Order: sequence, then C-alpha cells, then structure tokens
Amino acid sequence: MSVLLIALAAGAVIGLALGALGGGGSVLAVPALIYLLGFTPVAAGTASLVIVTVTSATALTAHAREGRVRWRTGLLFAAAGIGPALLGGAVAGRLPQAVLTTAFAVTAALAALRMLRPRPDEASGPVRPLRAAGAGAGLGALTGVLGVGGGFLAVPALVGVVRLGMREAVGTSLLVITVNSLAALMMRTGTADGPDWAVIAPFAGAAILGAWDGRRLAAKVSGPALRRIFALMLLGVAAFMLIDAALR
Repeated sequence: MSVLLIALAAGAVIGLALGALGGGGSVLAVPALIYLLGFTPVAAGTASLVIVTVTSATALTAHAREGRVRWRTGLLFAAAGIGPALLGGAVAGRLPQAVLTTAFAVTAALAALRMLRPRPDEASGPVRPLRAAGAGAGLGALTGVLGVGGGFLAVPALVGVVRLGMREAVGTSLLVITVNSLAALMMRTGTADGPDWAVIAPFAGAAILGAWDGRRLAAKVSGPALRRIFALMLLGVAAFMLIDAALR
C-alpha cells in the first residue's frame, strides 16, 4: 500500500475518533505515523499536533453551533495547560526515543482502562475553577511531552473533575485540544526535521472528513459502545508499543 493511501486511511480513523468521542485522535495518530509511515517518535509527535489541531478546530465549529461547548470552562481549562505544554514541548526533543515510546504506551493503556469504566451521561454540574485549572495544567504537560492533544484524557477529566455532562465534555474537549496542541506545537518548532507535508496534508484532510462522519456515527451508536470499542483499540496499540520497546 502506498504512503498516500496509508495516510488517508489512518487520517480517516483518527478523524472518526475525534468526531465521535471528542478525543483520542493523537493516541492513534502517533503510532500510525511511527509504525506505518516511518516517523521518529519526536517527528510523529510534531506531525500529530499539526493534524490534531486542524481537525479539532474544524470539529469544534460544528459542536459550537449545536451549543455543546462551554467556552469559559474550556478556556480556563486550556489556559492552565499552556505553560506546562510549552515546557513539555521543550523537554520532548531531549528525551530518548525509547522513553517517549514507553511513556506514550503506558498513557494510552491507562486512558483505555479509564474509558472502560462506566460513565453516566449526567447533566452538567457547577464548575469549580481551581479543580478545572489543576486538571488543565496536568493535561497541558502531557500534551507537550508526548505530542498528544489530550482529548482522550480531557473528556474523563471534564466529566469527573469539572462535572460537565458527556455531550458538553466532548464539545468542550475539542476547544481544549486545539489550544493545547497549538501551544505544544510552538515549542516543538526546530526540534525535528521539517514537517513532511506530503504525508501530513492528506492525513489531515482525511481526518477532517472523518470527524464529520464521526459526529454522525455518534448519533447512531450508543456512547458506551463507542467508548468500549475505542478503549479496546487503545489497549491493543499500547500492548504493541510496549512489546516493540522491550524488544529494541
């Protein structure tokens, strides 16, 4: 299969995850870029941030039109993560590839296990600013170091810590992902070879289209079913990356 077809297929899957679940795109994008398209972990993290930023920003507009974005809460959550994301992005280029791969795999596995836990689609409760800021700071650091948008952790945090309902958490997480990814991307400039736009552009284009399909899919399939499917996929990716890191 050609590089272009692989990029298009992978992009469609990543977009589908972002559109349906409000996160998870970069958790799949980074392994796809490394193992299917031959990127180094640092270059894959940078490319993933580009792809996830444009895809999340596009999906955000659709959720905003439907009133599913809590702007004040999302901006507070994201603003608290900008500083940690900048520091994490600067550190990422200095870490060994094996460390980045292992850390990414462990993070993906923990996120998958959390997603398998039942999460009722309850109505939004009162937002506690300090809790929102603390969760946002931790997520920003993770975004910077691992090159992930953080949506696969932002949604559980917005539901469990900030007390948003699932639908608003999905929409608001796209705002958080966009801001965090842009901040981390700024600090990654110059830490790797120039972006391979011949791969990134079709990947991102397919992801944008996939995000629209993901929204339609989410309306037809129950939230718990989507989360279980995605969590099992994450566990598979994490197991593969851990085995690969151990054998190197």
